[in-house]
Amino acid sequence: MSSLVLGFHEIEKTQHLLVGGKGFNLGELSKIQGLQVPEGFCVTTVGYQKAIEQNETLQVLLDQLAMLKVEDREQIGKISRKIRQIIMEVEIPSDVVKAVAHYLSQFGEEHAYAVRSSATAEDLPHASFAGQQDTYLNIIGREAILLHISKCWASLFTDRAVIYRMQNGFDHTQVYLSVIIQRMVFPQTSGILFTADPITSNRKVLSIDAGFGLGEALVSGLVSADCYKVQDGQIVDKMIAAKKLAIYGRKEGGTETQQIEPTQQKTQTLTDEQILQLARIGRQIEAHFGCPQDIEWCLVDDTFYIVQSRPITTLYPIPEASDQENHVYISVGHQQMMTDPIKPLGLSFFLLTTSAPMHKAGGRLFVDVTHNLASPDSREFLLNGMGQHDPLLKDALMTTIERRDFIKSIPNDKTATIPNRSNNTDMLSQFENDPTIVSNLIKRSQTSIEELKQNIQTKSGSDLFDFILEDIQQLKKILFDPKSSAVFMAAINATSWINEKMNEWLGEKNAADTLSQSVPHNITSEMGLALLDVADVIRPYPEVIAYLQHVKNDHFLDELVEFENGQKIQDAIYAYLNKYGMRCAGEIDITRTRWSEKPTTLVPMILNNIKNFEPNASHRKFEQGRQEALKKEQELLDRLKQLPDGEQKAKETKRMIDIIRNFIGYREYPKYGMVNRYFVYKQALLKEAEQLVKVGVIHEKEDIYYLTFEELHEVVRTNKLDYQIISKRKDEYKLYEKLSPPRVITSDGEIMTGEYKRENLPAGAIVGLPVSSGVIEGRARVILNMEDADLDAGDILITSFTDPSWTPLFVSIKGLVTEVGGLMTHGAVIAREYGLPAVVGVENATRSIKDGQRIRVNGTEGYIEIL
Repeated sequence: MSSLVLGFHEIEKTQHLLVGGKGFNLGELSKIQGLQVPEGFCVTTVGYQKAIEQNETLQVLLDQLAMLKVEDREQIGKISRKIRQIIMEVEIPSDVVKAVAHYLSQFGEEHAYAVRSSATAEDLPHASFAGQQDTYLNIIGREAILLHISKCWASLFTDRAVIYRMQNGFDHTQVYLSVIIQRMVFPQTSGILFTADPITSNRKVLSIDAGFGLGEALVSGLVSADCYKVQDGQIVDKMIAAKKLAIYGRKEGGTETQQIEPTQQKTQTLTDEQILQLARIGRQIEAHFGCPQDIEWCLVDDTFYIVQSRPITTLYPIPEASDQENHVYISVGHQQMMTDPIKPLGLSFFLLTTSAPMHKAGGRLFVDVTHNLASPDSREFLLNGMGQHDPLLKDALMTTIERRDFIKSIPNDKTATIPNRSNNTDMLSQFENDPTIVSNLIKRSQTSIEELKQNIQTKSGSDLFDFILEDIQQLKKILFDPKSSAVFMAAINATSWINEKMNEWLGEKNAADTLSQSVPHNITSEMGLALLDVADVIRPYPEVIAYLQHVKNDHFLDELVEFENGQKIQDAIYAYLNKYGMRCAGEIDITRTRWSEKPTTLVPMILNNIKNFEPNASHRKFEQGRQEALKKEQELLDRLKQLPDGEQKAKETKRMIDIIRNFIGYREYPKYGMVNRYFVYKQALLKEAEQLVKVGVIHEKEDIYYLTFEELHEVVRTNKLDYQIISKRKDEYKLYEKLSPPRVITSDGEIMTGEYKRENLPAGAIVGLPVSSGVIEGRARVILNMEDADLDAGDILITSFTDPSWTPLFVSIKGLVTEVGGLMTHGAVIAREYGLPAVVGVENATRSIKDGQRIRVNGTEGYIEIL
């Protein structure tokens, strides 16, 4: 009997699978000293399994359900309905009935009970399953309770529960249901308490929703609730709602909705004293579970009863810090155009490469900028930099600074050298405008990579790890070489100079956009044009094109040689991969699959190019951009010469234009060099992984991605690994994929959001940051994965972020909209060089713009209109 039914006090820490998420949490709550939890028991999952295991029809239907996809809504509905019907008709096993009767006689059969579902896949860290199964209130009598146990079992197969499991990758046959039978309490008031603010994520602020009657009215959205906020034992905010309805229990069982007296509608549901008492209970429960909680409570005759508590799964984790001080962190992903989570090996490579004070949270990296915000000069420098990079980030930081209490100000640091605008002009005046600087820097980087490729071949085991650590020093030397940064900083400063002066002298906005088209030495834009050349090689052969349209696996390259001129085509693709094959979406994460590892990624882009372009398009495109830039240069210089002191103005401007054209292309090179090196390291580490698979230490090569560099070194050295680490990290990664990283987060977990301060926009315009001028109308293509790109000439690309790997798509589109980005991020630089109107930093662009809508993108003013 004991494993069929368990009282709350009997539930052990190891019995999650017997009682499900809600049951387990009630067991924990009833052990907390001084907490009032209405008594009750759980019919365990063993009872559910006993009831259904003999039913063959049910097994057949479950097999049919497993074959379906989320899209098959009608079939899902039909099969789920049959399953629910069978479960309702199944006889509850006699020993379950006996055990239920035994516990009811202890608690009092005449009382009313709440009968709730508690699934094993519920209140988990990566899937809350909130509201997926059913709850029944005020159920009286043994027969009624047994009937509602069957109803709860059946609710495991409501359409919404089945679809949710499919979307989250849960097997229907491996999810079981326990049923909670809990004494009803009939509250004057009830509600929900969050121990972290659900709006701002601030862990120091508790948020209480309170309404009259039973909590069902709040949960179902039937009524508005009062909302109180408590911080450090003080009520900091109150919102009193007009409460027109409440749900109450009826004497004979069931519930009813009642109108609230008009005089009572606007009264405060809880007294201030009760609010503070409830906040203290919340902190006690949070301390017991060790993480922020979402708690359901009831107030009966001045006593608070807790009826449920679960972890809040939607909060973004706080970056790890070693002290209790206040910190402000900014997202690295928003600056690197890669807001997806990074696997542990990827994180450790990025941390080995950077010298900034970085911290991990939610599978992403954040830089601690508290120190930079403390003194006025370094603060101004950081804000200016962020303003160029991502205005929303800057605005969020401004909000944080305005809270005088959060960051301790310190006087200016006299030793710090903070570049400012006046320095920029001085730096430009001394800058040697010699284009060979760039070719020399590129040559040095290439030579160094060739040497690395040679030297790494001889290394394995522990030697390989020491060798990589040593080579990363070389990579850092190249990445952070002052001469290298001076080159693209000069170009960036010249861009700002041109935009400011041309606006001031000629009233011309964003003049540098056109001047930046088709510049030499831009490795990323050359990559997009080079794929047009690959398309040219394939274009004359219809049977190869037909073959490529159905390619599914990466052996297609070997099979090409069977076609006429197949060798030539294969050579063209291999030559492309030799130069650019180390790139991919999210390339700062070393664990991401590179084009060389999965060449099929390029096939849709090659086919797009064949469909959308005539032969020799790459040359024409580049030349057209170059001519437009030259024409714009001539036009500006001619107009300047008409002004007072015109010759001098034209001379200065010509110098700045030359700096832009000679040097802005190099902006893309350092990252290319870094990713190149990363790929060499990765290939060497995968050889080690193959050895580990051979000796059975890991199951598949890719398992090494879930270890840090140091951990992997240790595993290679000892040939030992606790495989649970890998499984746990895979689960964590799945959870991190569901989170959206904030631009700015504090050590209290508060998420700071920014907004654009702009007037005179058309009604309904969607705002962003203008990064490449021009106005374009066309069809919106919302694309989240490059492989899904099916573009027509004239389409406008809408996506969350673009790193260099997206560039080959840029040749096919007429405009660009992204959710993250700034003036000098990759997408913006390439958009200007290709002459594409672009707006970046558009919050929720991929949700607010629908695929296929006709839109107008204004890249000069920075907004989008849906037509």
